[in-house]
Amino acid sequence: MTDAPEPSEEAGEEAPPRRSPLAVLGPGLVTGAADDDPSGIGTYSQVGAQFGYGMAWTLLFSLPLMTAIQEICGRIGAVSGRGIAHNLRDHYPRPLLRGVVMLLLIANVINLGADLGAMGSALTLILPGPDMPFIIGFGLLSIALEVFVSYARYASILKWTTLSLLSYFAVAAVAHVSWDDAARGVLIPHLAFDKASVMALVAVLGTTISPYLFFWQAGQEVEEQRRRHTKPLCVAPRTAGAELRRIRIDTLVGMVFSNLTAIFIVIATAATLHRAGITEIDSAVQAASALRPLAGDFAFVLFALGIVSTGLLAIPVLAGSAAYAVAETFDWSEGLDRRLREAKAFYAVIALATAAGIALNLLAIDPMHALYWAAVVNGLLAPPLMVVTMLIARNPRVMGAFVISPALALGGWLSTAVMAAVALLFLLA
Repeated sequence: MTDAPEPSEEAGEEAPPRRSPLAVLGPGLVTGAADDDPSGIGTYSQVGAQFGYGMAWTLLFSLPLMTAIQEICGRIGAVSGRGIAHNLRDHYPRPLLRGVVMLLLIANVINLGADLGAMGSALTLILPGPDMPFIIGFGLLSIALEVFVSYARYASILKWTTLSLLSYFAVAAVAHVSWDDAARGVLIPHLAFDKASVMALVAVLGTTISPYLFFWQAGQEVEEQRRRHTKPLCVAPRTAGAELRRIRIDTLVGMVFSNLTAIFIVIATAATLHRAGITEIDSAVQAASALRPLAGDFAFVLFALGIVSTGLLAIPVLAGSAAYAVAETFDWSEGLDRRLREAKAFYAVIALATAAGIALNLLAIDPMHALYWAAVVNGLLAPPLMVVTMLIARNPRVMGAFVISPALALGGWLSTAVMAAVALLFLLA
């Protein structure tokens, strides 16, 4: 079915006013930028250090896959006026919903802990001292912003925070990059079917296509409707044409920005660490430290500050997506546009998930082991959740006249099939 809206039967309904190019960007841009969280930066740094430019093509390969599934998630929220978990609860078996949400919570808390730990460690590279006070401070700051700042202002903060990713373009600019080799690495696929190469492919795809981003983008589209006092597209079909175009543009820009940043992280670490024979990177912080003698203080500071800045963007997305999923599961009042007294349980989930992430850093847990198990959970959770998401997007009871088109469905199913293959490779590798 095409994306063209049907005529509205509601008297007096008007098409949405024309919006500026910057105003069009929102949930998709933030979702894409949040995908480059500190743990993702660590993954891309390891790929660049270990393989040089040779695996950069994986990020170009993943771009259309992640764009398709994220656009579908955004459409579900905008068309139905409900998030992923809410639609799961209304149309699919409850045990499936509970299992998905439980796995999402586990993966998100582990990611929260790893990202907060990376942020604290990164800041100690610039401001020497113990990392735990910084970890606690970052966690409390994220909770306070989500709970006490109005949604309109908070959404604007998140949007502008995406500019922090530009630091990684600057790092690549000051590194001595062989741009001919880098271009070949990006444009020409090459995969040796050894364990290291397969695991790198699994890591990249598992990092770029993450379940928490599905819940976040759908939830943010619902929030946008509340903020602008508009109706779900299944109720107000005259507005659908412009809104669906906005979601497509917003998502495409966000995903391109996300993967271009990741490509430049791979290029920067390939040009410095790999060239110097440093092929093992355990974290984004280690990558920043290793860059200092090779690319200079400027690149080192940019890389370290980028970890902190992207973490400040990713922590609210991780905690917020968990809160959307839990609140929709139990039919609680939810949304960052709600006041604290209107959605106490929703904000409690945000606070508890973030606090649990802080607490993980008090335990003697190897951060790389934590990220490994988060990747395992995400890798196993993504394929079944993507199948259910595709079923929702093609379900007329949910989407009405706006079930996704065959072309978009093809992209979504292809993305699902690739992630299922990746999950199988993860288990067999």
